[in-house]
Order: sequence, then C-alpha cells, then structure tokens
Amino acid sequence: APALLRKVKSQPRKCIKAKVYPEEQPCSSPEPPGETRLIPEDWTQVGRVDPTEELELTFALKQQNVDLLEKTLKLVSDPDSAHYGKHLTLEEVSSLVRPSDLTQKVVRRWLQSHGITNCLTVHTQDFLQCTVTAEVAETLLAGSKFHRYTRDGQTLVRSSAPYSVNDDVHQHLDFVGGLHRLPPKGQDLIRGSAHKRSKERLHLGVTPTVLRTRYNMTAADVGTAQNNSQAVAQFLEQYYSPADLSEFMRMYGQSFQHQSQVDRVIGTQGAGKAGLEASLDIEYIMSTGANISTWFFTNPGRHESQEPFLQWMVLLSNMSDLPWVHTISYGDDEDSLSAAYMMRINAEFMKAGVRGISLLFASGDSGAGCKHLGGGQNSFRPSFPASSPYVTTVGGTSFKNPFKVTYEVTDYISGGGFSNVFKMPDYQASAVEAYLKTVAATLPPQSYYNASGRAYPDLAALSDNYWVVSNRVPIPWVSGTSASTPVVGGMLSLINDQRLLKGLPALGFLNPRLYKLRGQALFDVTEGCHLSCLDEKVQGNGFCASPSWDPVTGWGTPNYPELLAALLAE
Repeated sequence: APALLRKVKSQPRKCIKAKVYPEEQPCSSPEPPGETRLIPEDWTQVGRVDPTEELELTFALKQQNVDLLEKTLKLVSDPDSAHYGKHLTLEEVSSLVRPSDLTQKVVRRWLQSHGITNCLTVHTQDFLQCTVTAEVAETLLAGSKFHRYTRDGQTLVRSSAPYSVNDDVHQHLDFVGGLHRLPPKGQDLIRGSAHKRSKERLHLGVTPTVLRTRYNMTAADVGTAQNNSQAVAQFLEQYYSPADLSEFMRMYGQSFQHQSQVDRVIGTQGAGKAGLEASLDIEYIMSTGANISTWFFTNPGRHESQEPFLQWMVLLSNMSDLPWVHTISYGDDEDSLSAAYMMRINAEFMKAGVRGISLLFASGDSGAGCKHLGGGQNSFRPSFPASSPYVTTVGGTSFKNPFKVTYEVTDYISGGGFSNVFKMPDYQASAVEAYLKTVAATLPPQSYYNASGRAYPDLAALSDNYWVVSNRVPIPWVSGTSASTPVVGGMLSLINDQRLLKGLPALGFLNPRLYKLRGQALFDVTEGCHLSCLDEKVQGNGFCASPSWDPVTGWGTPNYPELLAALLAE
C-alpha cells in the first residue's frame, strides 16, 4: 500500500506557527467531544505514548465541486439520462474534486510550520498521510493526548481527548484521521457480522448449489470477460486462508467453472488463523461470481495509529485500475460518527460511483437497532455506511421452510430503517412513500425513526445458515448480512461480465436503476419483521416486510436470469 502513494513535494517553510484556539470544537472527531465517547469501555489504557514515537495521521483536505460530483453521479447512474454509463476516469475525478491551490498551500504550510515534511498524497490530492512524532502531533492538534490501548491482544494508539485547530486551517480540512476511531468489539463494528446462530430446528444449510438453485442460476452462469473483476474488503484483523478457499471450492464448487485462488491481495495478510468473516466473504463472492478475477483488500498492517476503513478509502482514491464490484461487511452506529466525517466518506463513495464502481454494504445484523435515550425512551439506531445514499445496501432473508429450497421470508436480524443524518434520495422517494402509506396502521411510533431519511436496505439475499470452510474445517450455521452481501455482489459481477462482453459499461452505482425496475426481476419478500427495542411500545419488533419495497428486505432477492435481462438492456 505505501508504494501506491506519492511523496508530497516539499515547499519552503516561510510561515509562522499557527495560533490555536483551544475552545474551538474539533475540526473532526468522528465522535462528539467527550472522553467517554472517544474511547469505548472495553479498551484498556496502558499508558502514554513516548513523545518520540511516530504516528501516522490522515488529513482529509476540503474538496472542490462536491455538488457537481453528486450531479455527475446522478447523470451517469440514471438509465434515462443521455450520460448513463459515461463514467469518469480517475484523472477526470481528480480534476473535478482536487482541493484548491489555496487549500493545499494552507494545509501544507501549517504542517511544515510544525516541522512535518514526511507526507504522502494520493492522485486526487484530497488526502495527506503524514508520519509525525506524538509530541509534534499533540502540538499540532491542540488538546490531543495520545495513549496506547489494548483489547484481546490488539493494541492501538489513539487520542483520549478532542482536538482543535485554528480557524485558518479548520476551513480547509474535513477531519484528521488516526486520532479517535477505535473499533467496538466484534459484531458491534461489523454490523453484517458472520456469527453462528443456535437453532433448535434442523437445517441442511446454504451452499453455492442451494444459492444457484434458489436464484435460478445455471452452471453456465460464470464469468468469461477478461476485463472484469470483483473485490471484498476487510478491516478487523480478518484474513482468509488460500487453503480454505481451495478446500471450499473442492467441496462445493464442482458443478460450475470457478477459480480457487484470489488474484490480488491489497494490504498485508496476517499469519494467524483465518477469520470466519473473511472466509465467508471470499468463498461466497467467488462461488456466486464464479470464474471472475477477485481481489482481497485487507488490513494495511502498517501502524497502530492507522484506521483501516479510512485507509481503504484512501486507496480507492489512488488506484486507476480497480474491480468493478466491491462488497463490504462493515458498519458503525450513525450516532457514533460526526456528520463531517460521514459527509466526507459519502464524497468518497460518490468518487467511486462516477468511475463505474459498485459499492455494496451489508445492512447489519441488529434489525432496526435500538438506542436508549434515557427516561425510559428509546429510538431505532441506523447504521453507517448502510445508511449512505451513495451505496447499495443488502439485507437478509431466510427460507420459509428450513428443509427445502422454498420462498424466502425476513431474517429477523436483517438491518434496516431510516437515516437520522441523510435525507431520502430522489431515486427512492416514491417507493418509500408508498410503503409508509400502505403499512401506516402497523408502523412503529414515529418517535422511533426519521421517516424523511435515506431508507435502507435496497435489496436482499439469503443470510441464514451458511456452510463456510475456515481453518480447513467445514462450519455450519454461519449467518448474517455479511453472507447475503457477497452473494449479491457476485451476481452483479456476472451481470457486469455480460455487459462488458456486449461492449456496455459496468453497472456502477446501481440504486437509481434498481429503483426504476420497481421490483421487476426480484423475488418480493412479504413475510416477517426484524428485531428492535425490547420495550412496551414496540416489544422487540422493528419494521415488517410488505409487498414491494420495505425497510427490511428492500425490493427483495434476485431472480438472476430476469435481473440479468433487465440490466443488460442499454
């Protein structure tokens, strides 16, 4: 990963050290100010960082033309637009959003006035990654105090306090990464987390053959295009095992042509045991999107002060050759992130979308979620990036009959609901309004959710009782929307394959086209509710599935041959 970044040209240090106003709010803490929010309770502080220890900080510089970026994304993603499919190159994206000369000059001079010259930039010039000592970082970012924290053998360096920068610099930065974000434990972070679910009933389990049967895929539905590829991304010390992948394909992939090896690993693979999450993701995107070149983005493994999700976003801004489909099982509560941080991450999603890249995120495994507001009051708790208007979010389903390949019902863990931060995008307004009107009598109390927010998921797939090979052992009962997401991603990769063979552009950001299908080519899921707050008002139920779109399973699950036909049309 380091080689993908370019060295910043050094400029003469002429400026005077900037004055810092301690009372200023952080230019970005992904959490609100306050030490209890910055460091989760399950992380143990083990001491201050040595002043001479080097840290890596990521500075997100203000971009230009973000409004124009959004308009461009709408035009290239709307099948009714004359610009549909006319995606931009990385160079064109860079020309559009590159920070102004003033912004670059102010930020670089600010850094250089503190003696910071060891910085790398990206092609779009909107991120700077700098190596600094802890002592310099605490001077640069007034109020910050760097400590080492540990949990379950993992150590990270973070600041225990909010930081501030002076007004002159503040207006040129979206946030500084590498200070505060600490991953909550396991499933709290990967909302679409693979987990073994105990059930009293017998289930033979979901395998690639079961998926191909349910979604009407044949042995001929495999990739053949040379210029097609797909990817999964992992951020939680999760690694896949090449031996596990090979064994999985030997056991479950004999009925269709496939690849048994990942073509490219971006990042550093760990030497420990394979992670169940990583095994699930790579095995099912490669068995559904069979015979398609696959990449695996993993932890950079570079420094304790890095934020892996942010590092992945930086890489997307710097690689001209990227897979067309990325599936990510990662999320966090919206209310644990600052609006400034999420808005900037949305801009990164838009940058990917205008390039023709499809980003699929798991909707989460907590249903509608629940936040305790105090005084006996609760509300639902949306997850981000699932709630981003610029990604395609995948929910989860179960078979109605656990012994047969039957129709699907809601998987009660399927994440879904309404964003409290992002307004409802135009492409889904009529579908969501129809849902709210149709089921008005049975909706949860309005105080629990924001009916005008971005609603998710957009579609779904089976998420219950998968077989996974991990550490050379076949494991049953693995469930979560992190199962359904790579399955949908693999199908979209196959559709891209056929589009590319016909000389058509990749699908890119799918949602505007998906919502215009109005459920065509998908199996509608109309039974079941997902979980939420255990209180007297909602009694553990969130939203419920209904005919057409709903905030539990979206438009439903793919009927592959019909979806292929619908999305092959120019």
